[in-house]
Amino acid sequence: MVVPALAADIDYGKPGTPVKLVVGYQPYYTQAWSGVVMRGKKFYEKYLPKGSEVEFQIGLQGAIIVNNMLAGKQNIGYYGDMPGIVSTTKTEVADVRLVAVLGLAWDQCNAFLVRNDAPQFKNDQEAIRWLDGKTVAVPKGSCTDRFAQATFKKFSIQPKEYLNQNIEVITSNFRAGKLDAAVMWEPTTSRLVGDGLARLIATGKSVQENDGGLLGMRADLIKQRPDVVKAWLQAELDAQLFIADPKNAPEVIKMAKEQTTGFSEKVLWNSLYGRYPDVAGGGDTRNIMHYTFTPEARELISRAAAFLHSIKSINVDKVRPEAIDSKWTEDILRERGLKAPIAEVKALPASQAPRN
Repeated sequence: MVVPALAADIDYGKPGTPVKLVVGYQPYYTQAWSGVVMRGKKFYEKYLPKGSEVEFQIGLQGAIIVNNMLAGKQNIGYYGDMPGIVSTTKTEVADVRLVAVLGLAWDQCNAFLVRNDAPQFKNDQEAIRWLDGKTVAVPKGSCTDRFAQATFKKFSIQPKEYLNQNIEVITSNFRAGKLDAAVMWEPTTSRLVGDGLARLIATGKSVQENDGGLLGMRADLIKQRPDVVKAWLQAELDAQLFIADPKNAPEVIKMAKEQTTGFSEKVLWNSLYGRYPDVAGGGDTRNIMHYTFTPEARELISRAAAFLHSIKSINVDKVRPEAIDSKWTEDILRERGLKAPIAEVKALPASQAPRN
């Protein structure tokens, strides 16, 4: 069998020598904030060979990080489940593997918002039914798209229009009164609610549809530098445990504020530690740190891959077996005497939220 020539392998040096890494991450996606903590706390310095250099590059959405990884401009990527899966299917360009799970949740990506003057609904089920015949927008091909379509299917809903719009357009259309509803991810969900532009009416918990964040690496890095893979994933474990410890909430939010623009500390806090009302699909848990590929994480990846195939985003209906490289995280958990999920981010009392 002839293997097509990939984009040239990058030379990362011999194991044990200093390495240069470029990391794509998403401070504008709350579920991927272990990347924010890695940049802020530099946990990797404890594990990487001395003299190593790490550059963090912000991606406004996962697709940008995927493109940079495929082009060899980034070696490690923090992204949502959909771009993460897509990154593993472009082997004719470059081989990217999934090496860790950033978290699984009900409402980090899966949040239905409606215009402020929509009726006051008794509960999330009534609110979802109201979407029939309405104008709904999502960034198509993202986790929001999967959640919206799964919800429409479960409730036999036919929107009048189902529009492909990015965060900025959705925000301006809510402001202009041109949208009935949208699905959005955190922290933009919290900003739209906080700015009084939209109301949250349902989450993935309302219809038992979860969302997830993933960590990917180029296969040439994995092959050449097992020491670096293990080092990074040791530090990633520290970052996830740091986020889940409630006493670190103020520091996590300070780092997120420093690494984003246009978001207040209060909005950022609400996106990870705030609690939505039960009637709108809220709950006590905001993110579950699975870290490794638990059965729940694998089930979500399977469901998401099938969806991506159905909308022709990828040309396979399941990820190839080697796309999920779970041995690193499994070994680290064993060495550290931990079991997955390793932690949960619990909603905190509103009294602990920043004032502004």
